[in-house]
Amino acid sequence: MWIALARAWLSRHTGRMPSVPISPDAGPQVVLELLYRLKVRDVMSAPVITASPRESMRAIQFRMRDNGITGVPIVEEDRLVGLVAISDVIDALDKGRINEPAEALMAKTLIVLEDDMPLAFATTYFNRYSYGRFPVLDRSGRLVGVIAASDIIRALLVAMNEEVQRLEERLSERLAAEAAARPPDGMTRLSFPVVRFDFENAGSASAAIKKELKARGIDPAIVRRAAVASYELELNEVIHSLGGTISCAIGEGRIEILAEDRGPGIPDLEAAMREGFSTANEWIRSLGFGAGMGLPNARRVSDDFSLDSGPDRGTTVRVIINY
Repeated sequence: MWIALARAWLSRHTGRMPSVPISPDAGPQVVLELLYRLKVRDVMSAPVITASPRESMRAIQFRMRDNGITGVPIVEEDRLVGLVAISDVIDALDKGRINEPAEALMAKTLIVLEDDMPLAFATTYFNRYSYGRFPVLDRSGRLVGVIAASDIIRALLVAMNEEVQRLEERLSERLAAEAAARPPDGMTRLSFPVVRFDFENAGSASAAIKKELKARGIDPAIVRRAAVASYELELNEVIHSLGGTISCAIGEGRIEILAEDRGPGIPDLEAAMREGFSTANEWIRSLGFGAGMGLPNARRVSDDFSLDSGPDRGTTVRVIINY
């Protein structure tokens, strides 16, 4: 009777269907960014409850029961040699082999993940193979953790909650900046924080600058030039920096746009100013960005352009457009 009930539970909970209802190829941008930013090691459960190949299936059954788990990696001298899942315990009970050693009944052909893989790879594995969990190895082949679909969902929920808090803080900062936009000297000053890989909000600083220029009645051709410069510099910070700011001062016949970031710096300034040169990775290119036209476009629409960058000071780009 117990075996029949266990088989029914197993059928309901381990059917071949996607274990993580998220695809790294589609979905909200913030989720995609988290899937590529987080590593398997950030999500996996550790330390791992294991057993040796010579322990009986009965002992492993009790270990699963006592720890509330449905799978136990089999390890010998810190090396993963197999896996016993709850289905293996059920089969052993069914066939009267529950007192045999694990090495006689364990699964020996395993699919594993490495701890430094992006979480996107783990999501793909869960949806492709529909297993309940995967062992996680480090680069030396040592078992360092186990990752389940629930671990991924939990980690994404925590990270997205932190993202919402960050966006709320950004909104407060922006409202404060707008409140102080017109100081007594008659100049209009705007400032916007820029967050790495925040493609969803990329362009918001440029849009606000464009709106302010149009409200001041500045020539549309000048407005377009300022919008191009601010957008290209903002997007550069999203793609290449660790975060920074876009600020704009308007008045006395000129528009000054300043992009300052905390990025790694530009190793070759001459190359960076060539059209088509880009250090963007394949993920960025797959999203349609990183064509290598950002800095050249910003310089093209400027009346005055300066670029300063270094590994210890990030990058500062200053664009001046006269009107």
